[in-house]
Order: sequence, then C-alpha cells, then structure tokens
Amino acid sequence: MDSIWTGTARLPRFEPLRSDLRTDVLVIGGGMAGLLCAWRLRQAGVDCVLVEADRLCGGTTKNTTAKLTVQHGLIYHRLLKELGLARTKLYLHANLAALEEYRRLCRTIDCDFQEKDSFVYATGSRRKLDQELEALERLGYPARFVPEVPLPVPAAGAVRLEGQAQFHPLKFAAGIAGELRIFEHTKVLELLPGRAVTSGGTISAERMIVATHFPLLNKHGGYFLKLYQHRSYVLALENALDVGGMYADEAETGLSFRNYGDLLLLGGGGHRTGKGGGGWRELEAFAARHYPKARVAARWAAQDCMSLDGAPYVGLYSGGTSGLYVASGFNKWGMTSSMAAAMILTDMALGRDHPCAPAFDPSRTVLRPQLAVNGWESALGLLTPTAPRCPHMGCALKYNRQERSWDCPCHGSRFGEDGALIDNPATDDMRR
Repeated sequence: MDSIWTGTARLPRFEPLRSDLRTDVLVIGGGMAGLLCAWRLRQAGVDCVLVEADRLCGGTTKNTTAKLTVQHGLIYHRLLKELGLARTKLYLHANLAALEEYRRLCRTIDCDFQEKDSFVYATGSRRKLDQELEALERLGYPARFVPEVPLPVPAAGAVRLEGQAQFHPLKFAAGIAGELRIFEHTKVLELLPGRAVTSGGTISAERMIVATHFPLLNKHGGYFLKLYQHRSYVLALENALDVGGMYADEAETGLSFRNYGDLLLLGGGGHRTGKGGGGWRELEAFAARHYPKARVAARWAAQDCMSLDGAPYVGLYSGGTSGLYVASGFNKWGMTSSMAAAMILTDMALGRDHPCAPAFDPSRTVLRPQLAVNGWESALGLLTPTAPRCPHMGCALKYNRQERSWDCPCHGSRFGEDGALIDNPATDDMRR
C-alpha cells in the first residue's frame, strides 16, 4: 500500500539523536510542515533542529495527492461566514504567498512541478458553486464557472481557478532536507518549558514548533476537541482518462481526480477515522464501471486532521505555553497549508508579526456544531465497554477490515493488527 511517491524518490537518511543538545528552535515532526519550518528557519540563519519519531515524510506527506492550490473545496463562502471578510482575505493571501513560494523553489528542485488549473465540482445543485463564485468576487480573486467537466460524474458544473499546480512531494522534500539538522527515529516523550525529553536525549530550546499532524499535548489548547480525523483513499490507474486539471468534489466524501504522468489518481471512499466507509472498494467499483480497461498500479490511504471552521490552527499552541507553536488541522490541503504555516511560524519564532496570522490563530472561538459531535464521539468511545483501548485517552478501538488496523473513532489514532502505533495522537502502542 505504498503511494507512487515512495517508489519514485529517495529521501536522505538521518541518524537518531544520541545525546543532549541545545538549539534556538526545535521543530517536532518531519512531515512537509515541519520540514518547511526547519528549512525556512535555516535560511534565516537560525540554529534549528528537527526531530522525527520515524522516517522523514513517513506519514501524511507520502500519502498526499500533492495538489498546490488556494482552492480548498468551496472554502471561501464558508470562511466569510465563519471568519469574516478581513480574516478570509488573510487566509487567501497566505495561501497565494505559499503557492508562489512553491513556484519559486521548484524552479531549482526537480520535483515534477506542473502548472494546472483547479476545479471544484458539485453533483447536485449549482447553488453552492454560485455562492463560492460570489465569495471569490468579494475577495477580488478571479474565478469562473464551467458548465461541464471531463469526468464520469453527474456534475452540475464547477468553479475553475487558473494557475494552480501539482508536484512530487517527496522529490521536493529531498531537495530541501539534505542540509538540515535532522534526527530520525527520535521520539519526543515529554515537553517541558524550554526542554523536550526524547528517546535519545534532552533538547533545550527557547522556542519549539509542534508539527506532528495531530498535536501531542492534551492538556493545552483543547485540540482533542477542536480536531477530528478523516480517512481517504487513492487508486493510481493505468489506461484511464487524462482529465487535464485537478478536480475535487465539493462534498467531503466525494471523488477527486488528477493525473501524474500516465496515471490517473482517483481519490475518495472517505470516512471519519474509526467509522465505516467506502474505502478502496468504492473506488474499485467506480473504476470498473467507468474505466473498464484500467489497471490499478498502486493504492494507498491518507489521514487528515479536520478543524472546526475549515481553517488550520497555526500559531501559539495555547495561552499558557509561551514559546511553543503549533501547525495542524490542514483539512486535506496539507501541501499548500504546510508552506503557509511555515511562513507564519518562522516569523513568530523570530519574534516578528506575520500579517496573515489572525486567520489561523488557534485561540479563535470554536463554538461550532462539530465541537458537540467531537465531544459525543469521545464520550461514547470512553463508555463503550470493549477492548482493546486507545492509549491516548482510553477510547474503545474499532477494527478496520479494509486496512486491517485498529482505529480510534474519538481522535483518530490507528494501530496495526499487532498493536503497533501507526497514526497519532497516541504516542504508545495499543492497550489490550
């Protein structure tokens, strides 16, 4: 179940930490967000160390569909209601800056960077599309409606944004990682003021950035209530359609399409982690109906942290954790959001204000219907009298037959059949 990215790129390897050390900024987590934070800090002349519990880019980054776009679903109509006009403009500007920075860096990194138009389509009424077009017009960003899409779905049209992009995430990561101070297989066991206790030694740092996908501290920030996790699945198909752009359904459980070389990347089958869903079977059935001559060249799955209002949490971890920062809740758009987060957090770590930071502030109000859903799922998981249990907060695990894993419906931790940890926020193996 390796993605096409893992077999077509070679990432550098780094030794584990084996002694105590001191640095100015510690970055925890070696996915795209953490890697970009470390890279930007080094470019700014800051002494920086990155630690990764496993292998660099071994989680969500290697399982992305690798779209670089400011079009994150029909997000702008929603954000105007949730954040208001001023902060929605900041969200857009941060992602535009991120896209342009990728474009600049990819001129010197061989990572299959391609300019592509981006489309979000709707399979029901076009009302949501019209609302998004109105929102983008208010924001001053050019977009247009297209009545038809080259897809075997009953679409009512799509919102098109020109000048977006796609790339090979691991080739890009390899291009920026080589000169960084990185320790792999170095697990953070405890975070204390100004110190991180790891499996290989204690790291002293004035400032720390937590880029671990799901934040690893429960007692600060309330992220176990402000986030939930969502599984999605991808088939790489040979002998299928060249769609010419990047397409995503406006619905969270809809299908996505984009090409990489001769392959069509068909995404979908999604569901909340720990709940039932279509998975690869849904995608295989769709491919059999619409691409009968296609062959599955690869399959993989991704896990995404979802925020309550659609915007990531990027900034100070909590009001009581001075010098500790977080990047999480990328809502399936982690590649562009990782760069935006890195640009914001680099400024914060250097003691500078970033103009777009208010749109991503983790302390913003979270009184949303999804908060009640998350709370209910946590209570239900705690009260379910079954074993095994998740070591994160003790919720009952559910078996995922398609992926042969034990998944937590409360906060999204996942474990192999042998009990070994696969996905956080848990930091230990499964309890039996």
